[in-house]
Amino acid sequence: MNNLVKKGKLLSAGIFLIPALHVFAGQKPNFILILTDDQGWTCSSQLMDNRVPNSKSDYYETPNIERLAAKGMRFSNGYAPCALCCPTRRSILFGQTPVRQGDARFKKNYHPEFNKVPTIPQFLKSIDSEYRTAHFGKWDLRAGIFPEDVGYDESDGNTGNKNGDVSSDKNTKFTALFLNNDPKRIETITDRAVNFIDRQVKSGRPFYLQVSHYATHVDIQTKEETYQKYFQKTKGEIHNNPGWAGMLENLDSGIGRILDAIERLEIADHTYLILMADNGGVEFIPPVKNKFDHPSIFPRHPNNYPLRGGKWTLYEGGIRVPFLAMGPGIQPGSQCDIPVVGWDLLPTFCDLAGNTEPLPGNLDGASLRPLLEKGNKGNFKREQGELVFHYFGKPHSAIRAGDYKLIRFWDLKKTELYNLKEDIGELNDLSGKYPEKVKEMEQLLMNYLEEVHAEVLYPSVSKENKSENKND
Repeated sequence: MNNLVKKGKLLSAGIFLIPALHVFAGQKPNFILILTDDQGWTCSSQLMDNRVPNSKSDYYETPNIERLAAKGMRFSNGYAPCALCCPTRRSILFGQTPVRQGDARFKKNYHPEFNKVPTIPQFLKSIDSEYRTAHFGKWDLRAGIFPEDVGYDESDGNTGNKNGDVSSDKNTKFTALFLNNDPKRIETITDRAVNFIDRQVKSGRPFYLQVSHYATHVDIQTKEETYQKYFQKTKGEIHNNPGWAGMLENLDSGIGRILDAIERLEIADHTYLILMADNGGVEFIPPVKNKFDHPSIFPRHPNNYPLRGGKWTLYEGGIRVPFLAMGPGIQPGSQCDIPVVGWDLLPTFCDLAGNTEPLPGNLDGASLRPLLEKGNKGNFKREQGELVFHYFGKPHSAIRAGDYKLIRFWDLKKTELYNLKEDIGELNDLSGKYPEKVKEMEQLLMNYLEEVHAEVLYPSVSKENKSENKND
């Protein structure tokens, strides 16, 4: 038995017992995860859902994200684990929901001295000790945990937002513009990533690489030429900030350099690349205080339109994000509409790496391999059938089951219900119309929260110990 893989619930029946189909004899697959920051679902020039004509930007240009989509699959219902960066990064690393991990208790329970939950790099090394792993860019677990503590061979250290900032002044960070040749350290991070890929390919070792960009989190930084390009370009009705547009294009160029490296080194036939964001985009720049109000009260559409809300909220604009994958066996230019989420990545990578043991029962994800291979026709099933989200700041929880989504606001003792198939913008609250559906979904939500002993139900740790930073 793999030394880190212990008996537990099978997260997707049978899939861990089958060797990876697309890996050539003796060759383990490589994995690259590119995690962008504060990038909304519609914040690219790539259509995210071919059924929704305005599911792309009317101003931004991201030719390399388009290139990635043309080579692989986009998930129209791809979700970040949380509407804030820190819980999302923890969730991806350990394959668990943020509400299971908790916020106040995370720092102690997941510190290497106490933690018994393996991470993505640790799992991969338990499957094959030849794997080499690296994390470059924003780490931001806010728990005194370094990448090397949890299985990474190389990293930039225990970094956070400030490592990518020119200025973190609360009063100006949404309005100030900084022009430089390495905006948000995109060039530096990409240099490190490409160098790592080159070295691993030369050595013949399989690798896992996470590239966590500081972009497009504010402060706003971009190169002079990209700023001038968008300053002169006709503004869109939804998107119109030339500095932010330039920063996004600079980020897109960094993504392109990694795609170039995969092609140059001829490793596309055994390399998987996933691109996703840590949470949705900020609803307005600068943000508004009444972000939970109905969209009809605002004088213009928010940045994540046609989705409602943005970062800091569990409306779709805060958690539905760009989510794309390319690699062997994935149909180029395809779209999958089955909901997927960041905590699915750990079991997915383990499955594709050839794991043959059941994963621990305290994980929440399911391998996306059936979807990567067959899209909407893939035989995909979650043991935990619903997706449960939680935001710790202004506490509210959400659960998605099929087309329905319920949001529970704890302080307000208020519940909202939406049918996302008919109302992607979450404009029509159905809670009064379908009380039985509300009752059913509230019970599903409470069952899970009780199962994981959620902090919102059992607030046993004082507020001072909370690790979330309101200045994120």
